Amino acid sequence: MPLDTTLNSLGLPKAPADTRVVVAMSGGVDSSVVAAQLASEGYDVVGVTLQLYDHGAALAKKGACCAGRDIHDARRVAEEMGFPHYVLDYENIFKDAVIDEFADSYLAGATPVPCIRCNERVKFKDLLATAKDLDADCMATGHYIQRKMGAGGPELHRAADTARDQSYFLFSTTPEQLDYLRFPLGHLQSKAETRALAARFGLPVADKPDSQDICFVPNGDYAAVIEKLRPGAADPGEIVHADGRVLGDHSGVIHYTVGQRRGLGIGGLSDPLYVIKLDVDTRRVIVGPKDLLATRRIPVKEINWLGDGPFEATEGQTVEVKIRSTRPSGEAVLHPTSATEAEVELVTAETGVSPGQACVFYAPDSTRVLGGGWITRG
Repeated sequence: MPLDTTLNSLGLPKAPADTRVVVAMSGGVDSSVVAAQLASEGYDVVGVTLQLYDHGAALAKKGACCAGRDIHDARRVAEEMGFPHYVLDYENIFKDAVIDEFADSYLAGATPVPCIRCNERVKFKDLLATAKDLDADCMATGHYIQRKMGAGGPELHRAADTARDQSYFLFSTTPEQLDYLRFPLGHLQSKAETRALAARFGLPVADKPDSQDICFVPNGDYAAVIEKLRPGAADPGEIVHADGRVLGDHSGVIHYTVGQRRGLGIGGLSDPLYVIKLDVDTRRVIVGPKDLLATRRIPVKEINWLGDGPFEATEGQTVEVKIRSTRPSGEAVLHPTSATEAEVELVTAETGVSPGQACVFYAPDSTRVLGGGWITRG
């Protein structure tokens, strides 16, 4: 008798009841809807929430991702939908893999993106390994991104809702991880659809606001967190014009980012000035006119390539790139210098390109994510 090769909604040749899915539950509406939807379809759902920092104290903020309230909310959803839920203490892993690097990067004058490192080093590494230890067939998350099958296997694509697309934060997902991951919300056209599903399932988090800040940074005050993590980090120094003039003093390089215009602490100048460079060694904040921020060549390291063929063979390939999560993508040309490094040549110069940010590659005229890497100093 031939085997039944009919694929379920997760793309696996098994009945939902025979398919175990670990759902990464943050306590927010997105991951809660994913868990509820899969449970309603009859899957063997196991919810897992990570306790990431400070046991809900010190750096934590009310309503921040994975704080005490969110763990409670995730547990309530699991109880109401009737599937098991576990809380795992990942505080030490999160501190070593995410928080410490965040602080050290800022001290080195970079502008880090800790949410990417969290996905890369915690959620899609350690949590994914835990899901496999639980004999799960796959792991599902509430991220707004799509996984589509292509000629060469699973591909990563932007979310259908461009306003919610999280591909910038997931570029480092490896092909092996992508084979195991599922993103059930990626095809939805709006967040309103997600909330409507939450209401339909009667979830207690249906109207819960989205978290806006980095989970361990209360009120977006990066400097305060870094000073707490690295006492004495905010050493004073000079604010210097690109032409060499000393314009004033500052209370610490960690209070500034490349491209910043407001809050520089220098007044009485007729033309607007921007942070051009942070010189950590001399504790100088270099400022100048906006045109000095413009650049067309960006050195990129730690590249994760999700395109076809080896990355080294992409010399001269045209792609779309995003250099910040809030900016639209623009046309660029790849010039690989190794399997994991490249110089990215922008067709149109960009301002505010900052070391520590991600440079994410997309296929032109397509939703496909081709990978990306980390912007470094030239």
